[in-house]
Amino acid sequence: MAESTRTSLAPASATEPAGAGTLVAKKRRKRRYSLLTRRDKLILTLMVGIPLTLCIAFVWGPTLASIVFSFTDWSGIGAIQPRNFIGAKNYATLYCGWSAAPGCKPTDYGYTFFYPALIHNLIWLAFFTFVATPLGMLLAVLLDREIRGTRIYQAIFFIPVVLSLAVVGFLWELQYAPNEGFINNVLLDLHYKGPLIDWLGDARINLFAVMVAASWRHIGYIMVIYLAGLKSVDPSLREAAKVDGATERQIFFQVVLPVMAPINVVIIVITAIESLRAFDIAYIINRGKNGLELLSTLITNNSISEASLVGFGSAIAVVLLVISLVPIIAYLSRVNAGDTQPVGVGGESTGI
Repeated sequence: MAESTRTSLAPASATEPAGAGTLVAKKRRKRRYSLLTRRDKLILTLMVGIPLTLCIAFVWGPTLASIVFSFTDWSGIGAIQPRNFIGAKNYATLYCGWSAAPGCKPTDYGYTFFYPALIHNLIWLAFFTFVATPLGMLLAVLLDREIRGTRIYQAIFFIPVVLSLAVVGFLWELQYAPNEGFINNVLLDLHYKGPLIDWLGDARINLFAVMVAASWRHIGYIMVIYLAGLKSVDPSLREAAKVDGATERQIFFQVVLPVMAPINVVIIVITAIESLRAFDIAYIINRGKNGLELLSTLITNNSISEASLVGFGSAIAVVLLVISLVPIIAYLSRVNAGDTQPVGVGGESTGI
């Protein structure tokens, strides 16, 4: 009788499985050491979710939609029907960029418009890469020497950067005007006897004239970025090179330039993207025609104009996207390689 009473008075936990107490203790411990409250989790979700939603809605959504539209002949009016899907016919039209291609004629759209626009974009890229960007870097190197009035020079060269390319286009239209333009009047003052040059109307030279106008802004942009990078270079590196008897030229190319490698990669990517997305100034001058055909102007002229060829314009946009991905992927691979590189004492590479 005493034993049965003792058993009935025993705590209920004695009759539970052996592991039940351990599970309860783990749950309590997990709750006890939680670093984020419910309010913190809500704020974190909003901080990540809102930008992610906006990015998907305004970047990835239109990008994926353009890829889908590129396989249709949709005009932008009404809903897309199954009959609008035409496969890769838009890309086949762009493929005829040279008359020697099988089944292509010199009168095809690809040969008449797309191929010249692609060549113009590549010329723009080459001009920015080998002329405009080096000039911006040279200005940054000169201003880094703390010459007298360096702040004034920086402001003068930076002013075009704050202007949009639309405003730059209007300003340079005044400079290039055949009769009242500044450039032709200077030529006349220098006793130029030839006919007045139509800088923007002549299809043989207007592309180079527009690239000079766009470079006016691009040079200042590159100068600011590169000057900021030069200011971050450790002065002790230059002093040590001077002690070793290195000249200014050797110091720049053998000491400063290697240290500036990350900035150089960023500048190369910026130059490539600025060249490929060139649009404003060419469209303002003559709507991207008569020698100023660019891929971006073709997209606008086909998608938004009276042609209403949204599907065909989307195909050109996808081609431009694929070309633009080349410098972007190169930049990301460089950045990721730098992040994964082993680091030794003092932040230097261990060489492993």
